[in-house]
Order: sequence, then structure tokens, then C-alpha cells
Amino acid sequence: MARPITLFTGQWADLPFEEVARLASEWGYDGLEIACWGDHLDPWQAAEDDAYVQGKLDLLEKYNLQVWTISNHLKGQAVCDDPIDARHQDILSPRIWGDGDPEGVRQRAAEEMKMTARAAERLGVKTVVGFTGSSIWKYVAMFPPASPELVDAGYQDFADRWNPILDVFDECGVRFAHEVHPSEIAYDYWTTVRTLEAIGHREAFGLNWDPSHFVWQDLDPVGFIWDFQDRIYHVDCKDAKRLVGNGRNGRLGSHLPWADPRRGWDFVSTGHGDVPWEQCFRMLNTIGYDGPISVEWEDAGMDRLVGAPEALEFVRRNAFDAPDAAFDAAFSSAKD
Repeated sequence: MARPITLFTGQWADLPFEEVARLASEWGYDGLEIACWGDHLDPWQAAEDDAYVQGKLDLLEKYNLQVWTISNHLKGQAVCDDPIDARHQDILSPRIWGDGDPEGVRQRAAEEMKMTARAAERLGVKTVVGFTGSSIWKYVAMFPPASPELVDAGYQDFADRWNPILDVFDECGVRFAHEVHPSEIAYDYWTTVRTLEAIGHREAFGLNWDPSHFVWQDLDPVGFIWDFQDRIYHVDCKDAKRLVGNGRNGRLGSHLPWADPRRGWDFVSTGHGDVPWEQCFRMLNTIGYDGPISVEWEDAGMDRLVGAPEALEFVRRNAFDAPDAAFDAAFSSAKD
């Protein structure tokens, strides 16, 4: 059976959920990776209201779509972040922001992540994708230098805040797939190793593999799949293009907006960037990943109504399935 291809709704939250479902269905997507913002999904309501959950499932059925994954990046970000400031107020609901007291924001965000696990269970979903936030990302420039003790405290803070959340994920039979991403507790290879160590490699915590964030950091997205093969719980397809090389465009982006030509990198339409997609999909086959491939649309230089269906066509063409057992047996016999 062909691997399902879904559309992540996070970049479409300005549209009503039904409109996004209609578009995705017309383009030929198999399902949606539903974001927990806009009117797309309220975790609290989904965890407590049977009619609300059934309404979402009925709408998906109306458009011949399925859901394998829900995502709550925005609230997850606030669980560990320090500082909590106006940037968070811009992305959080009034329920989570409250009076803006930083520790109160973190605690309410943690409660929402627990509710997200419960919502996923009621929707029949086994994976929640999201961010964790980080109290030590602010030290990434390393000057003044951060002591080992300061970094250790950051990983301990992550473990202390996320283990109680993961306890609820375990209770619900749901897994959390952390998106390895700048500004998170795990943002590259070695921080991913350290993050898994911090929580004792518990199975409730895995990874959402998104190669775009590796490419702009000059990391190998293919090798990452192999080394963390038992933790790849979900896959997002997003491409990135490096624009460095003229002596002006910096890799860190220079505080410039997406699609500004002075930036050193940008997100681009899937298949138009530097991600080695064929090798990536072959490696996903090698490790036996059989979950959805979710298109995350974030190209500020292309109309999304053009780009999203184009991305689907690209992924369908390239995300070929691994050979089946019959082929393997025939190939082995031919070699003999």
C-alpha cells in the first residue's frame, strides 16, 4: 500500500478548517496533519466534548481524508522557553498567555500538551508533533560563554517539565514527536543525543524528521535517519535553499523576513532546494518507516495554492515504497 501523504495545516490556519480540508481533498492528499490553532483543533474541547470530536471526524470523512497526526508546536514551545515575552503572546491563545507571568505561561502550556495527548487518543491518533522550547537556546552564541553547569541545568529543566507531560502520553497510548529545530532543546545532532539521554530514552518521546532544518545547518539529514531510526515517529517534508556565498548573506538570516534576497537561506517549494530527497526517502525505506509523509508548506516566494499541489505531485513521484517481500525473495533467488 502506498505511504499516505498529508498536508500540515499549520500554515493554513488563517482559513477555516473545512476550507483546508476541501482544498487538500481536491488536490489529492490522503489526509491532514491537524494543527492545534486557528479553528482547526482545540485540544481542550477535543479532550472533553464527544460531539466536537465526532464533528471533526465527520468533516474528514466528508472530504475522504484521514488523520494520523496532530500537532501543537505553539503551546509546546512555551513549556521550556526562557524568556517568555511578546513573541509568545503573539502565538499563544489568551487561555495560555493569561496575565503573561512567565512561569504561569509555562505551566498552562504544559497542561495543554497533556490535553493534546488526550485529544489525540479520542481522535484515534497515535502521534503528536510539536516543539519543546528551551531555556538554554539563548546561550547558543556562546558568548559570554555558558558553563557546563548552566547547560546541564537546561537539560534538567527540560526533563523536569516534560516527563510529567510524557506520563500522560504514556497513559493515552500516544507518542510525542519532537521537531528537531533551531530554538528547541534538540536542534541538531548532538543536542538530540543529549535530549534523549536527559529523559532516559523513554519511548513516549521521539522525533519528527524535517530535513530543511538540517540543510541550513550543514548537517546530514540522511545519516540522521539512520542513527535515530528507532525514534523517527513522523516525517515532515519541507525544503530549504542555501543562499550563502556572495560574502553578504549570512547563514543566521540577519533578522530579515522570509524571502528577502539578502538572507543566507530560505524555505522553498519541496524539490526546489538542497534536500537530497531521493536519498532521504530511500533511507526512510531502509529503516522501515511506514507512517505518513506530511507536506509542510512554508515557501514565502510562491503562492501556496500553486505550491501545495505541486509539492504533493513531487512527493508522490519520489516517496516510492520499499520493495515488498515477493520482490526481495525473487531478487535473492536471482542472485543465487
